[in-house]
Amino acid sequence: MPDLPTQKKTTLVEIDVRETLLYVRLVGPQVGQRESPIISQEVEPYLRSANKSMRHFIIDLQGVTFMSSMGLGVCIALRHKAAAAGAKPILFGTSKELLQLFAMMKIDQLYKFAKDQNELDALIK
Repeated sequence: MPDLPTQKKTTLVEIDVRETLLYVRLVGPQVGQRESPIISQEVEPYLRSANKSMRHFIIDLQGVTFMSSMGLGVCIALRHKAAAAGAKPILFGTSKELLQLFAMMKIDQLYKFAKDQNELDALIK
């Protein structure tokens, strides 16, 4: 990924580029109208510059307790960009409440879910 740092940390997102994956940790507690466009702006360059060696795109939601419709939209848009780059999208550490919201909006069908590190490790093997 040319010209992009392999690690980036802002007040809303932490990005970690590894050999075959892009790990994005959303710094909660909420992803709403203000946070959503900023998160997109931070993450999208990494997805655009991803090469075919990127096999997984992980969004870590452990710190997120609330997500607005705009936050859900960001999850969908990033998922589509990751899939276009050939990466499998995974949501990690999603709270029970957010899982219910994703299921209600049928977004759960777009992602694999890992509730803990063991499940995540199994998905990225």
